[in-house]
This record gives sequence, structure tokens and C-alpha cells, in this order.
Amino acid sequence: MDGALRIGIIGGGGWLGGAIAGALLDTGVVGPEHLALSYRRERPARLGASFWTANNQALVDRSDVIVLSVRPSDWPSIAVNAHDKLIISVMAGIRLEQLAARHKTKRVVRALPNAAAEVAKSYTPWIASGQAGEDDRKIVRAIFDACGTQDEVTSESDIDYLTGLTGSGPAFPALLASAMMRDAVAYGLQKEVALRAVSTVFIGAGRLLERRDDSPDAIVEALVNYRGTTAAGIESMRATGFEAAVAEGLSAAFQKSVSMGKAF
Repeated sequence: MDGALRIGIIGGGGWLGGAIAGALLDTGVVGPEHLALSYRRERPARLGASFWTANNQALVDRSDVIVLSVRPSDWPSIAVNAHDKLIISVMAGIRLEQLAARHKTKRVVRALPNAAAEVAKSYTPWIASGQAGEDDRKIVRAIFDACGTQDEVTSESDIDYLTGLTGSGPAFPALLASAMMRDAVAYGLQKEVALRAVSTVFIGAGRLLERRDDSPDAIVEALVNYRGTTAAGIESMRATGFEAAVAEGLSAAFQKSVSMGKAF
């Protein structure tokens, strides 16, 4: 990607926008002199070498690529004209055709990074409009490779489903970790010991899944086949509806993504 490309992040003062900006700078995808960020109320103290503005149209006018990183409920207030520049939305639910019509460009992308972008471990699915060319796609890949791992998917329905599966990011594993930690503390472990034990389990599991070619199901079944403590725990969780609860949670997140788009 051309290092002189100018990237603007509307909502760069927010948590996700700031995480994307930091990843772009850390990996050298863009230099601070070619990065513009907008904020709503108060200019953040970080990323001081980049251009900061409270005027979103001014950000768009000085950028070649614009990342929209605001809450979907705030999107109606973002009335910027992209003048056919590449727009990349990281908002859940907002459709490609809605983005194109509102921002006066046919070069639009929907992407959904998650909270792990802060540590360059996000999984980001994305889809581009038919008018977005291969050069646009190279830019999208570069931006989200900087944040972790990315995949171009084939339909907006895929993005809606992945809003729940991966867009929620660490939240679902964190929910399981929180339940495990509460149980450990209730048993009598000191809180700091319980936190260290549970956090290490999740870090180790992530690295194991990353390095092995096995599917998660193969790893689970291999451990169950030892017929020891792991088998006892997993079989009890399954019997009480663990997998059904996960499926219902993912379905609820998927339906929420669809409804958010319809709201506009």
C-alpha cells in the first residue's frame, strides 16, 4: 500500500477508533502525518502527532480513505459527503446501500473488528460493494491485518452473523472466565489467585488453538476421551444446556444486527 495514503477515522477519539489508529501507526501502515482523527467533545491526549479535528467533513476532505467508527445510534448525525472516496464502516447493522446513499460514494465496505484490535488480535470479517476495486480491497486488508486477522466474506448476512460470533470479541470468553472466577472465589480461593489461574487458562487455550491444525471440537473430544476430570466437567456442562445457551446467544446477537440496520 502506498505509504502516502491519507486515512481519516471519524470517531478516532473513541475506544475502537483509537485502537485502529494505534494499530495502523504501530505497523507503519500510515504515518502520523497522514492520519486524521475526529472527536466529539474533548480532544484526547494520545496520538498527538496526528491531525485532530471536531469537524468530520474537514477530516473527510483531507483524507483518501475514511473509516466510520461511531455507534450506530450516532450515525444519523454524521452527514458527511465522501465525494466517491472509499468509506469503511465498522458499525454493526448499517448496510452497504445505506452507507453509499448517505455518504455519496459507491466505494463502500462493511467491516467488523472487535475489542482485541487493541492488542492486534482482532478477527475482522468484511464485505465490499461491487464498485470497490482491487486497490480498495488491498487497503482494507492492510488496515485490518494491522489489527489482527481479516477475511473478506461473500454476503452481508455473513457480516450480520459474525457480529455475534466474532464482533463481540473477548466478551463471550470473558463471560465464561467470569463465571469460572466467581466459582473459584466461592470455593475459597483468593481473588488474585483465581484471576491469575483463569486468565492463564484462557491465554493458553488461545495459543493452543492458534498453533494447532485441529478444530476446537477435536481438541475437546481428545481431552474427553481420557475419561478423567475434564470429561466429567464437560459432560455436566453439556447436560445442563451449555451449547444451547451459546447458540441462543449467537442468534440473539445476529438478530440484533439485522434489526439495527432496519432501524435506519
